[in-house]
Amino acid sequence: MLFRRVLPPAGVMTLSAGPVFAQGAAPAINSGDTAWMIVATGLVFLMTIPGLALFYGGMVRKFNVLATVMQCFAICCAISLVWMIIGYSLAFTPGTGLLGGLSRLFLSGLSPTSVTFTIPETVFMTFQMSFAVITPALITGAFADRMKFSALLIFTVLWSIIVYAPIAHWAWEATGWLFIKGVLDFAGGTVVHINAGVAGLVAALVIGKRNGYPAEPFLPHNLVLSLIGASLLWIGWFGFNAGSALTAGPRAGMALAVTHIAASAAALSWLAVEWWLRGKPSVLGGITGAVAGLVAITPAAGFVDPSGALIIGLIAGVVCFWGATGLKHAFGYDDSLDCFGVHGVGGIAGALLTGIFAKISVANSEGAYATVLASDPNFTLGLIEGNVQQLWIQIIAVAATIAWCAIATFVILKLIDLTIGLRVDRETEQNGLDLALHGEAVR
Repeated sequence: MLFRRVLPPAGVMTLSAGPVFAQGAAPAINSGDTAWMIVATGLVFLMTIPGLALFYGGMVRKFNVLATVMQCFAICCAISLVWMIIGYSLAFTPGTGLLGGLSRLFLSGLSPTSVTFTIPETVFMTFQMSFAVITPALITGAFADRMKFSALLIFTVLWSIIVYAPIAHWAWEATGWLFIKGVLDFAGGTVVHINAGVAGLVAALVIGKRNGYPAEPFLPHNLVLSLIGASLLWIGWFGFNAGSALTAGPRAGMALAVTHIAASAAALSWLAVEWWLRGKPSVLGGITGAVAGLVAITPAAGFVDPSGALIIGLIAGVVCFWGATGLKHAFGYDDSLDCFGVHGVGGIAGALLTGIFAKISVANSEGAYATVLASDPNFTLGLIEGNVQQLWIQIIAVAATIAWCAIATFVILKLIDLTIGLRVDRETEQNGLDLALHGEAVR
């Protein structure tokens, strides 16, 4: 998913996330790459349903568990159609630096023989769809227990079109302005995690605190569900990161390895800090720490070696613990399931650390930084020149993502609040969303 092909000057080989082709040569479908990408796509969908649904569902109170898992399920259905109708076209067709075109509106022109890199475009489109699905689903953790289901559906549809698709185009399509500038975002540090985290923070601020927060304890009703959900997220993340190589090659293998290393390191560093400060290492802390490590390694997975992944993971566990505890309590906002504390803080840390620890980069024909294929015989993991420049590019990408996401998310939420309203009434919130919104309850 990392990059679409950069068009080089005549006679120069193309640098891309797929195999290198000589100038003018047409790509052909590779059955091994295709098989891997179909598996990776399934793994990423597994992250939302049932992974994220169980992870979030176990952390809310019992009378809100059905409403919480239903949000993830409904978002999967709704955003899949949004992606088919307009999202894919806005994100992944050539256009301006800010937005793609409409040549794939309703997937017009997409045929079984369409090829992207060495896989059918149908597979590439569906793989990207799985990312478009999980990103707004992550946001729901910030306003758990209090948003109307109707408002949720409208918000996620509008947010996917107005926020997610443009930022995906900026970073991942060859005409996007961040792509041209040379941002390194292998699998979604800015596009997915900073985007979701910032949107979650804005949503938590706009919709307000849960009734009784922070005086009343809001204890998870079933951490076994959350542990199972986190475990499915971890497994699915192999498709998320290794699949973003878009080939079944060495880069996918390295992404797989560093993903697991970072998650393990972050889980242990979170537990260590929690044990030191609170006297006991918790199940919730361990699984949240693992997710924090997965978040932080996402933008770096195709660019760092195992040592870099270890450092990124150790840092992620500590800074996300602070984000989910110290930062939240200092400012007093109610980010129910720590969407910003984990995905926002972890995404920012990961994007910046990518600029520091990236070891696979060369200048392309426009002076920006593009990746060298792990399958290239000249592939090395030597330190690149220009990490300071790359860090500056990462800072620009982080700032731009935060700014656009925050402004657009605020406007969307305010418009919904002024029309149909964002929040359930006080009685519904106190008695639980399951019966009031869906007519069902867990007994």
